[in-house]
Amino acid sequence: MGEPNINDNAMVHDPEMVDGNGVINGNEMIHGSEMIHVDEMIHGDEMIHGNEMIHGNEMVQVNDLMHGNEMVQVNDMVNGGEMAHRNELINAEMTPQTTSRRRRKKSVVWEHFTIENMPGGSSRACCNLCKQTFAYSSGSKIAGTSHLKRHITLGSCPVMKDQDRKLALPPPGGPGTDNDGEGTVERPLKRRYRYTGYANATFDQERSFSYLAKMIILHDYPLHIVQQSAFTAFIESLQPRFRVVDVETMEGEVYAVFQKAKENLLQAFSTMPGRISLTIGLWTTSQTLGYVSLAGQFIDSEFKVHRRMLNFMMVSSPHSENALSEAISSSLSEWNMKDKLFTITLDNDCSSHDIYSANLRDHLSNKNNLMLKGQLFVVRCYAHILNVVAQDVIASIHGVIYNIRESIKFIKAAPNREQKFAEIALQLEIPSTKTLCLDVTTQWNTTYLMLLAALDYKQAFATLETCDDNYNEAPSAEDWKKVDATCNYLKLLYDSAHSIMAAANPTANIFFHEAWKIQLELANGTGHEDPIFSSIAKDMHERFDKYWKDCSLVLAVAVVMDPRFKMKLVEFSYSKIYGAEAGKYVKVVNDSLHELYKEYVAQPLPLTPAYAEQGEANNVAANANATQGNPPSTSDGLLDFDMYLSEIQSSQPAKCELEQYLEESLTPRIQEFDILNWWKLNTLKFPTLSKMARDILAIPMSMVSSGSSIFSAGTGNRMLDDYRSSLRPEIVEALVCAKDWLQYSPAATDAPGSAMVN
Repeated sequence: MGEPNINDNAMVHDPEMVDGNGVINGNEMIHGSEMIHVDEMIHGDEMIHGNEMIHGNEMVQVNDLMHGNEMVQVNDMVNGGEMAHRNELINAEMTPQTTSRRRRKKSVVWEHFTIENMPGGSSRACCNLCKQTFAYSSGSKIAGTSHLKRHITLGSCPVMKDQDRKLALPPPGGPGTDNDGEGTVERPLKRRYRYTGYANATFDQERSFSYLAKMIILHDYPLHIVQQSAFTAFIESLQPRFRVVDVETMEGEVYAVFQKAKENLLQAFSTMPGRISLTIGLWTTSQTLGYVSLAGQFIDSEFKVHRRMLNFMMVSSPHSENALSEAISSSLSEWNMKDKLFTITLDNDCSSHDIYSANLRDHLSNKNNLMLKGQLFVVRCYAHILNVVAQDVIASIHGVIYNIRESIKFIKAAPNREQKFAEIALQLEIPSTKTLCLDVTTQWNTTYLMLLAALDYKQAFATLETCDDNYNEAPSAEDWKKVDATCNYLKLLYDSAHSIMAAANPTANIFFHEAWKIQLELANGTGHEDPIFSSIAKDMHERFDKYWKDCSLVLAVAVVMDPRFKMKLVEFSYSKIYGAEAGKYVKVVNDSLHELYKEYVAQPLPLTPAYAEQGEANNVAANANATQGNPPSTSDGLLDFDMYLSEIQSSQPAKCELEQYLEESLTPRIQEFDILNWWKLNTLKFPTLSKMARDILAIPMSMVSSGSSIFSAGTGNRMLDDYRSSLRPEIVEALVCAKDWLQYSPAATDAPGSAMVN
């Protein structure tokens, strides 16, 4: 009997098929002079309905009919001219026991399974990955392949689960070369696999293209990666149908991602309940062009802090008097926030800060309604002032630091030197457990740690110089005193920086605690009896005092919004810093608070939906009592008492929210205190003051974002690399801003509401 030649997906190739003495035509079978009606025939994974097949004058019982690459199993096989023909109607896989010529298995499951013969004439299918075995044949009975398909397509194979991949099985009868290789023709699909998951996934060029753009944005890959041969080969190995594009097309897709993310952010900003504070950064390029970065920070109606990049725009002269004000005005107009600007934070040096402060106040006050007449408007970056002061004091003793750095290099240059130095330290009974380390010159905290460790081993350095002729870099006693004084005051900055970085939500209230302590210690240090200590303290205080005078008001106003401290901490700290003159400085803070509160009272106070129902209920109750001409209860004989209470209330005007807040007891100081949640819970009690607190606490006192290192924050202008400097300004802005926006969006989600997710 020849090999069957029937398409895997079809029961019948042509409208009519002659098989022996029978003709199959539609749903009828003509055999000889009789016509036998077939109940139902279903293609694909299903079977001929009914259990009987009539052939001639005999009836054959059919147990199971499996189509395509599977098996037709019958209880009785009728041979000869009655049942068999050279071109059979059913394509069956015969077992080795029934045929000498085994048909090649075409089912895709055999790419993952191997047949193993078992004792007794049976066989089992073994998974090539996990080695599990499944029933396949027992004598003349074949189990089929459906259970094998389920094993590899539904994630049942544990090895596939571990590798986190699923196999996509191509449906048979797909596009292929037929017609003697003359061309590609598409075979008709007569059956479908009923697989789930990625087996039914369709390739989407646009979706994949968008994800490629997001990958380039988020990971700072160059746009010309799409033209690199290794990258294109990698993509083709994953999906040959993906059309690799050129750089210009990739730029367009990056800009499209930027525009879509910007629309989502604009929608989120439209519901912003309060004001926004900006941070301004300056960037330079190798082409002498300048860029200005603007980021906005605010607290939403749920009292969650958000910081988002707004613009990254090129300006011709970023240091000119009008460049920043024009950039800020343009950004506010673009984001529809002309009347919502609260403060701006700069990271520039002192000389530039004076110019920017005056110019920005004058220019923007004419176009925007600045709160408190702009007294809180310009804020200097706290991280920046820490770095400036630290680097100044390090620069003042650079000669001593050079000797210490070279000494450590000498000791670490050879193992025998390190061993000798350790023996000297042991002989001198130096108790320190610190390890000598070299610093990173661009990060002052590493220089501080290097000096701190070296200071413990100052005697060992001197001893090493006497017993090793090759070493002559040991600092003198005067040098070590400078190192001691420097470390003493650098510790203030180092500890303060770590306190800020440790805060999960660095809201504006936490910075006052750090600033007033440094101001006090440096001021006291100027009167130190040792001239070296007093000299270093004086230099540091001169720089930090400039920051304190500029920002002490906004720092104090912010800490008053902390219910654990209020005005009490301001009064206490000012008494330490100013002594007998503390009263007038406290009055400045108190007057500014009340003036700012009056401005918020004058603004409309919209009722948020979350509290509308409760607020309306309270208003109804109040109005009900007010409409009654008499006190609510007069049956208890205390009418005179009620009249007395009414007279007291009329003679004593109700206190405003600010006064009520300041007079209440301080909230207990606990480590887990969440100030934003406290104000959220007290919004009903202090509706106007909570709005004011929300704007104040959102002021970015530091431009360093949460989780970043303060020590790596530069003290000068940042430099844009050569690659980005060569791009068009709009593409640079798209790359910088979209990277910031996409990191807050859930993976693989483009929903508009995801723009403000932290």
